[in-house]
Amino acid sequence: MSKYLDLGITEIHKLYQEKRLTPTQLLDEVFARLEKNKELNCFITLRKEEAYQEALKLEQEEVKGLLWGIPIAIKDNIVTKNVRTTCASKMLENFIPIYDATVIEKIQAAGMIMIGKTNMDEFAMGSTSETSYFKAPKNPWKTTHITGGSSGGSAAAVASRIVPLALGSDTGGSIRQPASYTGLVGMKPTYGRVSRYGLVAFASSLDQIGPMTRTVYENALLLNVLAGHDVKDLTSSSREVEDYTSLIGKEIQGLKIGIPAYLVSEIVSPEVKTVFNHVVEILKAHGNTVELVDIDYLKQAVPLYQIIAMGEASSNLARFDGIRYGYRTAKEGTVDELYERTRSEGFGEEVKRRIMVGSSLLSSQKAKLYYDKALSIRDDMQASFLKAFEKYDLLLAPTTTTAAYPLGESLQDPLKSFMDDVLVIPANMAGLPALNLPAGFNQEHLPIGVQIIGAPFEEKKIYQLASFLEQELSLDLEGGKCND
Repeated sequence: MSKYLDLGITEIHKLYQEKRLTPTQLLDEVFARLEKNKELNCFITLRKEEAYQEALKLEQEEVKGLLWGIPIAIKDNIVTKNVRTTCASKMLENFIPIYDATVIEKIQAAGMIMIGKTNMDEFAMGSTSETSYFKAPKNPWKTTHITGGSSGGSAAAVASRIVPLALGSDTGGSIRQPASYTGLVGMKPTYGRVSRYGLVAFASSLDQIGPMTRTVYENALLLNVLAGHDVKDLTSSSREVEDYTSLIGKEIQGLKIGIPAYLVSEIVSPEVKTVFNHVVEILKAHGNTVELVDIDYLKQAVPLYQIIAMGEASSNLARFDGIRYGYRTAKEGTVDELYERTRSEGFGEEVKRRIMVGSSLLSSQKAKLYYDKALSIRDDMQASFLKAFEKYDLLLAPTTTTAAYPLGESLQDPLKSFMDDVLVIPANMAGLPALNLPAGFNQEHLPIGVQIIGAPFEEKKIYQLASFLEQELSLDLEGGKCND
């Protein structure tokens, strides 16, 4: 069997130009790999027939940009016209949207082919993708282990090389954390850099769509497509889009890099610290300054995130009431009973827990005491980050405290779901761009990542450093390859 999906996007593009490969032939390989790797449970919904129709249509055109004809997977909380969008919940099990998210319109305009919708934590609430109504996706590096969450299905699909690219969403680390666990490059762009129109809201002030890929260059290519102002998103930035590939391969000597002290404290396991310290030594050996820096309120990032995210989730998920769309209880009763039964039956335990806590936090005087105070402290944290960027070009930290761990370990411990994200939450709180880069392995040869955090709209600079480290580390990341 052909192995075109093991090639990089530039190599696939060259084969397209030379007429030695067609989009249809590449899809043949995608769906063959999917069939042989069903146990990974990457996808909730496939669009095989539509994908082939799009491929045939592309074959009547001239080959265009580098992403033309490239298959892509979409996290199932991004709405897709006429394609089921479930958010991995019973509540939306049969929901079919009537419009496309802005990012879907953008990837279609670039000639990319959507394969299907990927598995995830229900309504993006979780750190392992185990809260999915459709059961958890499995880590292709070790199928008894978590993929991470909430973009676990997207991570598994790319790491296993079923598809070259995927979209995820990141509210408290949900792109970078699964990318770390599965050996991928995952970028959370600056808040407002990529339109949220058509992203099913979890915590609106934190949510951001971003690319998940195998290499830094391919990640930057995809962000080039996704980024830009959108009048349909009131939080969208009007800042001009740069070419995020333009600094890749450029010299990095002389950079000043800060390490947030709390993010390398005792909360990080020895195996992660070993990998992280190796990256630091590489940077120092190439003439860069690397120093510890204190950022205010990092120790409080998790409880602050819980207050803000749960409060916003309770508000956003109030729309799922059994009246307008989505699941509706079969039991008759009063309107209040309809709401209660629909939500009790339609939402999973983790989602219900967060709604209840969030509703309490926003009630009466608690909103001022907790939510408003959390927003104020978040502003202070952001200001501390921005002050650090007056001295440092970029910040560097581990992405996760450990490598991926066995499925089932955190299900009985709701707090662990948040603590898994302790290192990645701060970038969301401050609205900063941050990227996970595969940096090494633990003793079980499971991937470990580092994250590079930039000032607002400094994605280009992040990619510059990430591409340098990618080349220096030169990791063999084929351990997650699927069965051919």
